[in-house]
Amino acid sequence: MNSKFIYKICTINEWHQAKKKGQFNGTKKDTEDGFIHFSNKEQLNGTLNKFFFQKNNLILLKVNATNLEKLVYEKSSDGEKFPHLYEPLDISNVIAEHKVELNKNGCHKVPLEIL
Repeated sequence: MNSKFIYKICTINEWHQAKKKGQFNGTKKDTEDGFIHFSNKEQLNGTLNKFFFQKNNLILLKVNATNLEKLVYEKSSDGEKFPHLYEPLDISNVIAEHKVELNKNGCHKVPLEIL
């Protein structure tokens, strides 16, 4: 299940704040849950639809997972395994950032570079 790359969706503002600090401590939801939520490439559309429907100003971070020591794949409520990081994300592990476009129907387009 482990992938070389995992993906984080957050707001552009959250990402700018992380870049200033040199690390990403997660979103409000991540902080509440005690870990940073990630998705693999195949899970992105589902994550966008479930948690970010009709939300704008999002960025998708492509993260090199090979150096993340406290990365664990855990089952969600639907039984699917998702990557969870139990430490702050050093931004040096982010290898690409992509703005996520919102369609008129409220859904998002995953950037073609990811697919």
